[in-house]
Amino acid sequence: MHSPLPIERFLAAGLPLIDVRSPAEYLKGHIPGATNVALFSDEERASVGTLYKQQGRDAAMLEGLRIAGPKLAWLVEQARRIAPDGRIGVHCWRGGERSASVAWLLRKAGFNEVATLERGYKAFREQVLAALAKPWNLYVLGGYTGTGKTVILERLRELGEAVVNLEKLARHKGSAFGGIGEEAQPSTEHFENLLWAALKELGNSRPIWVEDESQMIGRAKIPDSFFAQIRSSPIWFVDMPLGQRAKQLVETYGNYPADQLAEAIKRIQKRLGPQHAKEALEALAAGNLRRVAEIMLVYYDKTYARGLSGRNPERTRLVQAKETTPIELAERLKDERIDATNGTLDRI
Repeated sequence: MHSPLPIERFLAAGLPLIDVRSPAEYLKGHIPGATNVALFSDEERASVGTLYKQQGRDAAMLEGLRIAGPKLAWLVEQARRIAPDGRIGVHCWRGGERSASVAWLLRKAGFNEVATLERGYKAFREQVLAALAKPWNLYVLGGYTGTGKTVILERLRELGEAVVNLEKLARHKGSAFGGIGEEAQPSTEHFENLLWAALKELGNSRPIWVEDESQMIGRAKIPDSFFAQIRSSPIWFVDMPLGQRAKQLVETYGNYPADQLAEAIKRIQKRLGPQHAKEALEALAAGNLRRVAEIMLVYYDKTYARGLSGRNPERTRLVQAKETTPIELAERLKDERIDATNGTLDRI
């Protein structure tokens, strides 16, 4: 008899994982690193579920066997490709029939270690939400749009600092222009899963740098409890002149198609105001990207200033960045983080 493992032991086993739920279930959210080897398609799962409601478990079980029968060899082949050494973890939504059936098949096919997850993906989600709600030691990197905060964060990572790049996890740069050049965003549920994995890898023994974000990064929402911690944690606010930031924005977005930039401007034209939106679109059509950037920065600076005004000034440190590169800023911030950790910084 093979008993399912509780979530902590299942993850700690370090096995390659297959998620046998339907593609739509997997797309909504999954354990990072797990591969989808679906026992049923979305349509097949719906059919079995309907039969269960209308005729009961036995009828649904038989239908499931009819559907899965022709797939058995394929399931074994996929599992062997993912786990050639014969050690694998299998899970479904609630740790029920689907994962148990596939685990039985793999054992019969000669796999020497097949672990299943007690209570399935549902147990994993409970762990994710509990972890994101606990206190985290965060240091927040702030600064008006165009400061180069993403570059600063990546340089901090290269310097050995603990960093979680929320925009990278969300596949969005945060503004109306943030989706340009990015892959499709994860669902909010899967964004939470990815955030959990990033935090778990770093641990909580030292400060973790994150960017000061709005709660919505594109369509991905930062969990309420974690967002509250971002808003209350110490913030290093990079103060960089507008002209310097406009130059960096042109370097970041200037090579993207003009029609995509125009669509982004139109998405916020009500908030920009008709005159500013019109001027920005005309500047874009004329190829004057510097002017487009300047108009956008005036708008985003006002938005950011409102958010900054709600922070505790005693936990805010201004970092002057005139004629300073993001790389240089990262090195300065690392030194200040060390001073803050050692209690030798005069503020924060």
